[in-house]
Amino acid sequence: MDVIALDDPTEAQIREWHEVLSAVHAADPAGDPAPDPEQTALRLLGAGPGSRQRLWGAADGGRLAGVAALRLPGEPGAGRPAEIDIQVRPPLRRRGLGGRLLAAAAEGLRADGRTSVIAQVLAGTPAVPFLERHGFECVLTLRGMLLRLDDVPPEQVARLLAAAPAGYRLVRWRGVVPDEHATALARAKHAMADFAEYEGGTPWDAHRVRETEEVVAKRGDDLYTVAALSGDVVAGFTEVVVPHDDARRAGQYDTAVVPEHRGRRIGIWMKAAMLRWLAEARPEVREIETDNAGDNAHMLAVNEELGFRMERESMEYQAPVDALPGPLSPAR
Repeated sequence: MDVIALDDPTEAQIREWHEVLSAVHAADPAGDPAPDPEQTALRLLGAGPGSRQRLWGAADGGRLAGVAALRLPGEPGAGRPAEIDIQVRPPLRRRGLGGRLLAAAAEGLRADGRTSVIAQVLAGTPAVPFLERHGFECVLTLRGMLLRLDDVPPEQVARLLAAAPAGYRLVRWRGVVPDEHATALARAKHAMADFAEYEGGTPWDAHRVRETEEVVAKRGDDLYTVAALSGDVVAGFTEVVVPHDDARRAGQYDTAVVPEHRGRRIGIWMKAAMLRWLAEARPEVREIETDNAGDNAHMLAVNEELGFRMERESMEYQAPVDALPGPLSPAR
């Protein structure tokens, strides 16, 4: 099976790519919704502002048997790790196809001057031993959790909102951050230890915040943000994205409280405010899903108090590009 570049995929290739994702989901669903064909097309046709992507596919009998997507944040040679996603139709696994796709992607990484790459996979799936055989090491365990809004009593939300910490006020916005809060939000994001590790220590600034949020808007999704202010300082924030194609399940994006403001129950206060806002503005949202680092005991406790329940466990792997396989003929 030849591995070919698909950097300008045709409609037929996009359709086959989605078939690969659907086949993998059917084998390893983990409670996630089935992939949406429109979302698949949007992802393949553009990586969004601030990043580029490379795509590869391997054909078997005239159709795609496996696919690889590489997201390259920033400019070539940037210190931030790239992100890779390799999917192979379950009946065709363990034939070396994933390794050939990885080798092709590794050449793309080297050509772009990258030094490391990360991949997020479901625990207990064949992706785990595959990555470990190819030089990846687990750097983070994530617990996927789900909150069913019908299970959250309105009086619980009211009680949490009434227990506002002294000296703080809430602000909220939909879409890109307003100019008056952009720099303060960037400082709060930079204070997140997990972001610093995940992005290789790349600083957050107002431009990068807006750029990241514009990616959500380009997809057609709606970003909702609630922030806690101490004066003009963003002491914490929480973000939820409502997808345009199926608003029933929203995605919890980042929630963080700046270290010097922790211990005041700001996180659960902001999340309660978000639940009330969504109930008013987007009553069609019935569930919120989130991923929490397995060692983030505080945020796990906050989410469990709200009613989130664990649905799946995933793992984030990282590898130095030098450890990845070289080109495998006839891959190109």
